[in-house]
Amino acid sequence: MMYSLRFRLLAAFTIVVLVAVGAVYFFARQTTGGEIRQFGEQAEQIRFNRVSFELFRYYNNYGTWQGVQPFVEQWGSLYGYRIILTDAASIVVADSAGELLGAHYHANVPGRRLSTMRSPATVGMLYISPEPSAEVPSPRNLLNTVSRYLLWGALLAIAIALVFTFFLSRRISAPVRALTVAASRLGQGDLSQRVRVHDKGEVGALAVAFNSMASELENTERLRRNMIADAAHELRTPLSNIRGYLEAIRDGVISPDDATIQSLDEEVNLLSRLVNDLQELSLAEAGELKMYRQPDDVIKLIRQTVAAQQAAAAAKGLRLDVDLPAVLPPVNIDPQRIGQVLRNLLDNAIAHTAEGSITVSATREDDLVRVSVTDTGEGIPPEHLPYIFERFYRVDKSRARTTGGSGLGLTIARRLVEAHGGTIEARSEPGKGSCFSFTLPLASPWNESGAGKRGRT
Repeated sequence: MMYSLRFRLLAAFTIVVLVAVGAVYFFARQTTGGEIRQFGEQAEQIRFNRVSFELFRYYNNYGTWQGVQPFVEQWGSLYGYRIILTDAASIVVADSAGELLGAHYHANVPGRRLSTMRSPATVGMLYISPEPSAEVPSPRNLLNTVSRYLLWGALLAIAIALVFTFFLSRRISAPVRALTVAASRLGQGDLSQRVRVHDKGEVGALAVAFNSMASELENTERLRRNMIADAAHELRTPLSNIRGYLEAIRDGVISPDDATIQSLDEEVNLLSRLVNDLQELSLAEAGELKMYRQPDDVIKLIRQTVAAQQAAAAAKGLRLDVDLPAVLPPVNIDPQRIGQVLRNLLDNAIAHTAEGSITVSATREDDLVRVSVTDTGEGIPPEHLPYIFERFYRVDKSRARTTGGSGLGLTIARRLVEAHGGTIEARSEPGKGSCFSFTLPLASPWNESGAGKRGRT
Protein backbone atom coordinates (compact mmCIF):
# COMPACT_ATOMS: atom_id res chain seq x y z
CA MET A 1 0.00 0.00 0.00
CA MET A 2 1.37 3.40 -1.02
CA TYR A 3 1.00 6.29 1.40
CA SER A 4 1.27 9.95 0.45
CA LEU A 5 4.03 12.15 1.80
CA ARG A 6 1.46 14.17 3.71
CA PHE A 7 0.14 11.06 5.45
CA ARG A 8 3.66 9.91 6.34
CA LEU A 9 4.56 13.34 7.69
CA LEU A 10 1.36 13.42 9.72
CA ALA A 11 2.01 9.93 11.07
CA ALA A 12 5.63 10.73 11.90
CA PHE A 13 4.74 13.99 13.65
CA THR A 14 1.93 12.24 15.53
CA ILE A 15 4.28 9.55 16.81
CA VAL A 16 6.83 12.17 17.86
CA VAL A 17 4.15 14.21 19.67
CA LEU A 18 2.75 11.14 21.44
CA VAL A 19 6.19 9.97 22.54
CA ALA A 20 7.21 13.46 23.69
CA VAL A 21 3.99 14.21 25.58
CA GLY A 22 3.86 10.67 27.02
CA ALA A 23 7.44 10.97 28.27
CA VAL A 24 6.71 14.38 29.83
CA TYR A 25 3.55 13.02 31.47
CA PHE A 26 5.33 9.94 32.83
CA PHE A 27 8.29 11.83 34.29
CA ALA A 28 6.09 14.65 35.61
CA ARG A 29 3.79 12.13 37.31
CA GLN A 30 6.70 10.22 38.82
CA THR A 31 8.39 13.38 40.06
CA THR A 32 5.15 14.88 41.38
CA GLY A 33 4.19 11.61 43.06
CA GLY A 34 7.53 11.40 44.84
CA GLU A 35 7.28 14.99 46.02
CA ILE A 36 3.69 14.52 47.21
CA ARG A 37 4.57 11.33 49.09
CA GLN A 38 7.53 13.02 50.73
CA PHE A 39 5.39 16.00 51.66
CA GLY A 40 2.68 13.69 53.07
CA GLU A 41 5.20 11.82 55.17
CA GLN A 42 6.59 15.07 56.53
CA ALA A 43 3.07 16.35 57.24
CA GLU A 44 2.14 13.12 59.06
CA GLN A 45 5.30 13.34 61.14
CA ILE A 46 4.51 16.96 62.05
CA ARG A 47 0.95 16.03 63.07
CA PHE A 48 2.15 13.05 65.05
CA ASN A 49 4.65 15.27 66.88
CA ARG A 50 2.07 17.94 67.54
CA VAL A 51 -0.52 15.51 68.93
CA SER A 52 2.18 13.83 71.02
CA PHE A 53 3.26 17.17 72.41
CA GLU A 54 -0.31 18.18 73.29
CA LEU A 55 -0.99 14.87 75.05
CA PHE A 56 2.34 15.10 76.86
CA ARG A 57 1.45 18.57 78.11
CA TYR A 58 -2.07 17.47 79.06
CA TYR A 59 -0.85 14.59 81.21
CA ASN A 60 1.80 16.78 82.86
CA ASN A 61 -0.85 19.34 83.73
CA TYR A 62 -3.54 16.95 85.00
CA GLY A 63 -1.65 13.78 85.90
CA THR A 64 -4.43 11.63 84.41
CA TRP A 65 -6.07 10.85 81.03
CA GLN A 66 -9.51 11.72 82.30
CA GLY A 67 -11.22 14.35 80.12
CA VAL A 68 -8.85 13.93 77.18
CA GLN A 69 -11.53 12.40 74.89
CA PRO A 70 -12.92 15.75 73.56
CA PHE A 71 -9.44 16.90 72.69
CA VAL A 72 -8.66 13.69 70.78
CA GLU A 73 -11.95 13.95 68.87
CA GLN A 74 -11.13 17.56 67.98
CA TRP A 75 -7.64 16.65 66.79
CA GLY A 76 -8.97 13.75 64.75
CA SER A 77 -11.51 15.98 63.04
CA LEU A 78 -8.88 18.68 62.48
CA TYR A 79 -6.21 16.44 60.97
CA GLY A 80 -8.55 13.90 59.40
CA TYR A 81 -6.84 10.86 60.97
CA ARG A 82 -8.02 8.17 63.37
CA ILE A 83 -6.31 8.91 66.72
CA ILE A 84 -6.30 6.28 69.49
CA LEU A 85 -4.76 6.76 72.95
CA THR A 86 -4.21 3.89 75.40
CA ASP A 87 -2.90 3.85 78.94
CA ALA A 88 0.03 1.80 80.19
CA ALA A 89 -2.21 -1.31 80.27
CA SER A 90 -3.23 -0.90 76.58
CA ILE A 91 -6.77 0.10 77.52
CA VAL A 92 -8.23 2.73 75.19
CA VAL A 93 -8.76 5.96 77.07
CA ALA A 94 -9.49 8.13 74.00
CA ASP A 95 -10.64 7.42 70.46
CA SER A 96 -11.29 10.12 67.83
CA ALA A 97 -14.00 7.85 66.40
CA GLY A 98 -15.47 7.11 69.88
CA GLU A 99 -15.75 3.37 69.18
CA LEU A 100 -13.05 1.67 71.26
CA LEU A 101 -13.25 3.48 74.61
CA GLY A 102 -12.46 1.09 77.49
CA ALA A 103 -11.46 -1.72 75.15
CA HIS A 104 -8.16 -3.51 75.18
CA TYR A 105 -6.33 -2.36 71.98
CA HIS A 106 -3.95 -4.44 69.93
CA ALA A 107 -2.55 -2.04 67.34
CA ASN A 108 -1.55 -3.02 63.82
CA VAL A 109 0.41 0.18 63.35
CA PRO A 110 3.42 1.43 65.29
CA GLY A 111 2.60 3.78 68.13
CA ARG A 112 4.48 6.35 70.10
CA ARG A 113 5.25 5.84 73.75
CA LEU A 114 4.18 8.68 76.06
CA SER A 115 5.89 9.49 79.36
CA THR A 116 5.99 12.38 81.82
CA MET A 117 8.66 14.82 82.79
CA ARG A 118 8.69 13.42 86.34
CA SER A 119 9.06 9.77 85.42
CA PRO A 120 10.38 7.94 82.36
CA ALA A 121 7.76 5.26 82.88
CA THR A 122 5.23 4.77 80.09
CA VAL A 123 1.90 6.40 80.87
CA GLY A 124 0.29 5.79 77.45
CA MET A 125 0.65 4.91 73.80
CA LEU A 126 -0.46 7.10 70.90
CA TYR A 127 -1.63 5.57 67.59
CA ILE A 128 -2.52 7.51 64.46
CA SER A 129 -4.15 5.53 61.69
CA PRO A 130 -2.48 5.90 58.25
CA GLU A 131 -5.89 5.90 56.53
CA PRO A 132 -7.37 9.39 56.54
CA SER A 133 -10.98 10.23 56.95
CA ALA A 134 -13.14 11.22 54.02
CA GLU A 135 -13.09 14.94 54.84
CA VAL A 136 -9.34 15.49 54.47
CA PRO A 137 -7.57 14.38 51.23
CA SER A 138 -4.65 12.00 51.57
CA PRO A 139 -1.39 12.23 49.57
CA ARG A 140 -2.67 9.40 47.40
CA ASN A 141 -5.85 11.31 46.61
CA LEU A 142 -3.81 14.42 45.93
CA LEU A 143 -1.53 12.44 43.60
CA ASN A 144 -4.53 11.02 41.75
CA THR A 145 -5.96 14.52 41.33
CA VAL A 146 -2.67 15.91 40.03
CA SER A 147 -2.26 12.91 37.70
CA ARG A 148 -5.76 13.47 36.35
CA TYR A 149 -5.01 17.10 35.57
CA LEU A 150 -1.68 16.10 34.03
CA LEU A 151 -3.47 13.57 31.83
CA TRP A 152 -6.03 16.11 30.67
CA GLY A 153 -3.24 18.60 29.99
CA ALA A 154 -1.33 15.97 27.99
CA LEU A 155 -4.43 15.11 25.95
CA LEU A 156 -5.06 18.80 25.27
CA ALA A 157 -1.42 19.28 24.25
CA ILE A 158 -1.65 16.27 21.92
CA ALA A 159 -4.84 17.62 20.32
CA ILE A 160 -3.31 21.07 19.76
CA ALA A 161 -0.08 19.52 18.46
CA LEU A 162 -2.02 17.32 16.04
CA VAL A 163 -3.88 20.34 14.67
CA PHE A 164 -0.61 22.18 14.10
CA THR A 165 0.90 19.00 12.67
CA PHE A 166 -1.96 18.67 10.20
CA PHE A 167 -1.46 22.17 8.81
CA LEU A 168 2.34 21.92 8.98
CA SER A 169 2.38 18.63 7.05
CA ARG A 170 0.06 20.17 4.50
CA ARG A 171 2.39 23.16 4.10
CA ILE A 172 5.47 20.94 3.79
CA SER A 173 3.88 18.52 1.34
CA ALA A 174 2.30 21.22 -0.84
CA PRO A 175 5.50 22.14 -2.78
CA VAL A 176 6.41 18.45 -3.09
CA ARG A 177 2.94 17.74 -4.47
CA ALA A 178 3.35 20.66 -6.89
CA LEU A 179 6.72 19.22 -7.97
CA THR A 180 5.11 15.81 -8.48
CA VAL A 181 2.34 17.23 -10.66
CA ALA A 182 4.81 19.32 -12.67
CA ALA A 183 7.16 16.34 -13.11
CA SER A 184 4.25 14.16 -14.26
CA ARG A 185 3.19 16.74 -16.85
CA LEU A 186 6.80 17.18 -17.89
CA GLY A 187 7.04 13.44 -18.44
CA GLN A 188 3.95 13.64 -20.64
CA GLY A 189 5.70 16.13 -22.91
CA ASP A 190 4.67 19.49 -21.49
CA LEU A 191 8.14 21.04 -21.20
CA SER A 192 6.76 24.44 -20.21
CA GLN A 193 6.09 23.21 -16.68
CA ARG A 194 7.68 25.27 -13.88
CA VAL A 195 7.09 25.43 -10.14
CA ARG A 196 7.01 28.52 -7.96
CA VAL A 197 9.83 28.82 -5.47
CA HIS A 198 8.66 30.01 -2.04
CA ASP A 199 10.98 28.05 0.26
CA LYS A 200 14.68 28.88 0.60
CA GLY A 201 15.54 25.49 2.14
CA GLU A 202 16.03 22.05 0.61
CA VAL A 203 12.57 22.01 -0.99
CA GLY A 204 13.26 25.41 -2.54
CA ALA A 205 16.60 24.15 -3.86
CA LEU A 206 14.79 21.13 -5.31
CA ALA A 207 12.27 23.42 -7.03
CA VAL A 208 15.10 25.54 -8.47
CA ALA A 209 16.85 22.38 -9.71
CA PHE A 210 13.60 21.15 -11.27
CA ASN A 211 13.03 24.47 -13.05
CA SER A 212 16.61 24.42 -14.31
CA MET A 213 16.19 20.84 -15.54
CA ALA A 214 12.91 21.72 -17.26
CA SER A 215 14.57 24.71 -18.95
CA GLU A 216 17.43 22.53 -20.14
CA LEU A 217 15.01 19.90 -21.44
CA GLU A 218 12.97 22.54 -23.22
CA ASN A 219 16.09 24.03 -24.75
CA THR A 220 17.35 20.57 -25.75
CA GLU A 221 14.01 19.72 -27.32
CA ARG A 222 14.04 23.02 -29.19
CA LEU A 223 17.56 22.33 -30.46
CA ARG A 224 16.54 18.80 -31.45
CA ARG A 225 13.61 20.07 -33.48
CA ASN A 226 15.77 22.74 -35.04
CA MET A 227 18.40 20.11 -35.83
CA ILE A 228 15.85 17.91 -37.57
CA ALA A 229 14.48 20.87 -39.48
CA ASP A 230 17.94 22.10 -40.44
CA ALA A 231 19.15 18.64 -41.43
CA ALA A 232 16.06 18.18 -43.56
CA HIS A 233 16.64 21.58 -45.14
CA GLU A 234 20.34 20.93 -45.80
CA LEU A 235 19.58 17.55 -47.36
CA ARG A 236 16.57 18.82 -49.28
CA THR A 237 18.44 21.57 -51.11
CA PRO A 238 21.13 19.46 -52.85
CA LEU A 239 18.64 16.62 -53.39
CA SER A 240 16.21 19.04 -55.05
CA ASN A 241 19.02 20.38 -57.23
CA ILE A 242 20.08 16.87 -58.27
CA ARG A 243 16.48 15.91 -58.96
CA GLY A 244 15.99 19.07 -61.02
CA TYR A 245 19.08 18.39 -63.08
CA LEU A 246 18.03 14.78 -63.69
CA GLU A 247 14.48 15.77 -64.68
CA ALA A 248 15.85 18.44 -66.98
CA ILE A 249 18.18 15.92 -68.64
CA ARG A 250 15.35 13.38 -68.95
CA ASP A 251 13.04 15.98 -70.53
CA GLY A 252 15.80 17.15 -72.87
CA VAL A 253 15.84 20.66 -71.42
CA ILE A 254 19.59 20.45 -70.82
CA SER A 255 22.19 18.08 -72.13
CA PRO A 256 24.44 15.97 -69.88
CA ASP A 257 27.57 17.92 -70.78
CA ASP A 258 30.64 18.53 -68.61
CA ALA A 259 29.16 21.58 -66.88
CA THR A 260 26.02 19.69 -65.87
CA ILE A 261 28.00 16.73 -64.62
CA GLN A 262 30.25 19.08 -62.65
CA SER A 263 27.21 20.72 -61.04
CA LEU A 264 25.80 17.30 -60.15
CA ASP A 265 29.18 16.33 -58.72
CA GLU A 266 29.25 19.44 -56.52
CA GLU A 267 25.78 18.66 -55.16
CA VAL A 268 26.76 15.05 -54.44
CA ASN A 269 29.95 16.22 -52.73
CA LEU A 270 27.89 18.60 -50.60
CA LEU A 271 25.56 15.78 -49.59
CA SER A 272 28.48 13.50 -48.85
CA ARG A 273 30.20 16.16 -46.73
CA LEU A 274 27.01 16.85 -44.76
CA VAL A 275 26.41 13.14 -44.10
CA ASN A 276 30.06 12.67 -43.09
CA ASP A 277 29.84 15.65 -40.73
CA LEU A 278 26.69 14.26 -39.11
CA GLN A 279 28.26 10.84 -38.72
CA GLU A 280 31.46 12.30 -37.28
CA LEU A 281 29.50 14.46 -34.86
CA SER A 282 27.38 11.54 -33.67
CA LEU A 283 30.52 9.45 -33.07
CA ALA A 284 32.16 12.30 -31.16
CA GLU A 285 29.11 12.81 -28.95
CA ALA A 286 28.93 9.06 -28.27
CA GLY A 287 32.63 8.97 -27.34
CA GLU A 288 33.37 6.47 -30.11
CA LEU A 289 35.44 8.71 -32.37
CA LYS A 290 38.76 7.06 -33.17
CA MET A 291 41.78 9.22 -32.44
CA TYR A 292 45.49 8.49 -32.53
CA ARG A 293 47.15 10.82 -30.05
CA GLN A 294 50.87 11.40 -29.88
CA PRO A 295 53.29 14.17 -28.90
CA ASP A 296 53.40 16.64 -31.77
CA ASP A 297 54.76 20.09 -32.64
CA VAL A 298 51.78 22.43 -32.67
CA ILE A 299 53.78 25.22 -34.38
CA LYS A 300 54.50 22.97 -37.35
CA LEU A 301 50.85 21.89 -37.51
CA ILE A 302 49.65 25.52 -37.47
CA ARG A 303 52.03 26.56 -40.24
CA GLN A 304 50.97 23.63 -42.47
CA THR A 305 47.25 24.35 -41.96
CA VAL A 306 47.66 28.09 -42.56
CA ALA A 307 49.66 27.43 -45.75
CA ALA A 308 46.83 25.23 -47.06
CA GLN A 309 44.28 28.02 -46.42
CA GLN A 310 46.31 30.85 -47.97
CA ALA A 311 44.70 30.42 -51.38
CA ALA A 312 41.16 30.69 -49.99
CA ALA A 313 42.08 33.81 -48.02
CA ALA A 314 43.83 35.41 -50.97
CA ALA A 315 40.77 34.77 -53.17
CA LYS A 316 38.81 37.14 -50.88
CA GLY A 317 41.67 39.63 -50.62
CA LEU A 318 42.43 38.74 -46.98
CA ARG A 319 45.83 38.55 -45.31
CA LEU A 320 46.41 35.33 -43.35
CA ASP A 321 49.20 35.73 -40.77
CA VAL A 322 50.73 33.71 -37.93
CA ASP A 323 52.02 35.01 -34.60
CA LEU A 324 53.98 32.16 -33.07
CA PRO A 325 56.82 31.87 -30.53
CA ALA A 326 60.10 30.28 -31.55
CA VAL A 327 59.46 27.14 -29.49
CA LEU A 328 56.48 25.51 -27.75
CA PRO A 329 56.43 22.23 -25.80
CA PRO A 330 54.94 19.23 -27.60
CA VAL A 331 51.22 18.68 -27.19
CA ASN A 332 49.48 15.32 -26.90
CA ILE A 333 47.12 15.37 -29.89
CA ASP A 334 45.83 13.59 -32.95
CA PRO A 335 47.34 15.88 -35.63
CA GLN A 336 44.63 15.16 -38.19
CA ARG A 337 41.80 15.97 -35.76
CA ILE A 338 43.38 19.18 -34.46
CA GLY A 339 44.19 20.13 -38.05
CA GLN A 340 40.49 19.66 -38.78
CA VAL A 341 39.60 21.95 -35.84
CA LEU A 342 41.98 24.64 -37.10
CA ARG A 343 40.66 24.33 -40.66
CA ASN A 344 37.08 24.71 -39.43
CA LEU A 345 38.00 27.87 -37.51
CA LEU A 346 39.89 29.30 -40.47
CA ASP A 347 37.03 28.49 -42.87
CA ASN A 348 34.65 30.21 -40.49
CA ALA A 349 36.91 33.27 -40.20
CA ILE A 350 37.40 33.55 -43.98
CA ALA A 351 33.65 33.20 -44.61
CA HIS A 352 32.76 35.99 -42.16
CA THR A 353 35.57 38.45 -42.90
CA ALA A 354 35.00 40.78 -45.84
CA GLU A 355 38.29 42.65 -45.56
CA GLY A 356 41.30 42.92 -43.31
CA SER A 357 43.31 40.08 -41.88
CA ILE A 358 43.16 36.81 -39.99
CA THR A 359 45.84 35.93 -37.46
CA VAL A 360 46.63 32.55 -35.94
CA SER A 361 48.61 32.64 -32.67
CA ALA A 362 49.71 30.19 -29.99
CA THR A 363 50.93 30.67 -26.42
CA ARG A 364 51.71 28.47 -23.45
CA GLU A 365 49.50 28.66 -20.34
CA ASP A 366 50.84 26.46 -17.51
CA ASP A 367 50.38 22.87 -18.71
CA LEU A 368 48.32 23.90 -21.75
CA VAL A 369 48.90 25.49 -25.14
CA ARG A 370 46.28 27.98 -26.32
CA VAL A 371 45.71 28.37 -30.06
CA SER A 372 43.72 31.43 -31.24
CA VAL A 373 42.22 32.48 -34.57
CA THR A 374 41.47 36.23 -34.66
CA ASP A 375 39.75 38.01 -37.54
CA THR A 376 38.61 41.53 -38.39
CA GLY A 377 35.25 40.42 -39.71
CA GLU A 378 31.66 41.32 -38.97
CA GLY A 379 31.66 39.91 -35.44
CA ILE A 380 28.95 38.05 -33.57
CA PRO A 381 26.11 39.73 -31.64
CA PRO A 382 26.31 39.01 -27.88
CA GLU A 383 22.95 37.24 -27.82
CA HIS A 384 24.25 34.63 -30.28
CA LEU A 385 27.59 33.87 -28.60
CA PRO A 386 26.27 31.26 -26.09
CA TYR A 387 24.83 29.15 -28.93
CA ILE A 388 27.37 29.29 -31.75
CA PHE A 389 28.82 25.87 -30.83
CA GLU A 390 25.39 24.20 -31.00
CA ARG A 391 24.73 22.02 -34.01
CA PHE A 392 23.09 23.71 -37.01
CA TYR A 393 23.13 27.05 -35.20
CA ARG A 394 24.00 29.93 -37.49
CA VAL A 395 24.04 33.63 -36.85
CA ASP A 396 23.21 34.15 -40.53
CA LYS A 397 19.57 33.05 -40.81
CA SER A 398 19.56 33.46 -44.58
CA ARG A 399 21.04 29.94 -44.91
CA ALA A 400 23.24 31.16 -47.76
CA ARG A 401 25.93 28.57 -48.23
CA THR A 402 28.60 31.17 -48.79
CA THR A 403 28.10 32.53 -45.31
CA GLY A 404 25.88 30.10 -43.46
CA GLY A 405 27.60 26.77 -44.02
CA SER A 406 26.03 23.58 -42.70
CA GLY A 407 26.15 24.76 -39.11
CA LEU A 408 28.19 21.75 -37.97
CA GLY A 409 31.80 22.96 -38.24
CA LEU A 410 32.01 24.71 -34.85
CA THR A 411 30.09 21.90 -33.14
CA ILE A 412 32.53 19.30 -34.49
CA ALA A 413 35.46 21.53 -33.48
CA ARG A 414 34.17 21.73 -29.92
CA ARG A 415 33.69 17.96 -29.67
CA LEU A 416 37.18 17.26 -31.01
CA VAL A 417 38.82 19.74 -28.63
CA GLU A 418 36.90 18.34 -25.65
CA ALA A 419 37.90 14.82 -26.68
CA HIS A 420 41.53 15.97 -26.31
CA GLY A 421 40.85 17.27 -22.80
CA GLY A 422 40.79 20.92 -23.84
CA THR A 423 38.24 23.73 -24.06
CA ILE A 424 37.12 26.06 -26.83
CA GLU A 425 35.61 29.51 -26.51
CA ALA A 426 34.73 32.55 -28.57
CA ARG A 427 34.95 36.29 -27.97
CA SER A 428 33.51 38.81 -30.36
CA GLU A 429 32.55 42.43 -30.81
CA PRO A 430 30.10 43.25 -33.61
CA GLY A 431 31.77 45.22 -36.37
CA LYS A 432 35.29 44.63 -35.05
CA GLY A 433 35.83 40.90 -35.40
CA SER A 434 35.97 37.67 -33.47
CA CYS A 435 38.52 35.51 -31.68
CA PHE A 436 38.10 31.74 -31.41
CA SER A 437 40.59 29.98 -29.14
CA PHE A 438 41.07 26.44 -27.87
CA THR A 439 43.47 24.75 -25.46
CA LEU A 440 45.47 21.55 -25.80
CA PRO A 441 47.25 19.63 -23.02
CA LEU A 442 51.02 19.38 -23.06
CA ALA A 443 52.55 15.97 -23.69
CA SER A 444 53.47 14.14 -20.48
CA PRO A 445 57.13 13.30 -19.74
CA TRP A 446 56.39 9.69 -20.71
CA ASN A 447 54.99 10.79 -24.02
CA GLU A 448 57.96 13.09 -24.57
CA SER A 449 60.37 10.26 -23.94
CA GLY A 450 58.26 7.95 -26.07
CA ALA A 451 57.84 10.34 -28.98
CA GLY A 452 56.77 8.62 -32.14
CA LYS A 453 54.64 6.03 -30.36
CA ARG A 454 51.00 6.18 -31.36
CA GLY A 455 48.11 5.72 -28.97
CA ARG A 456 44.53 4.98 -29.91
CA THR A 457 41.68 6.50 -27.92
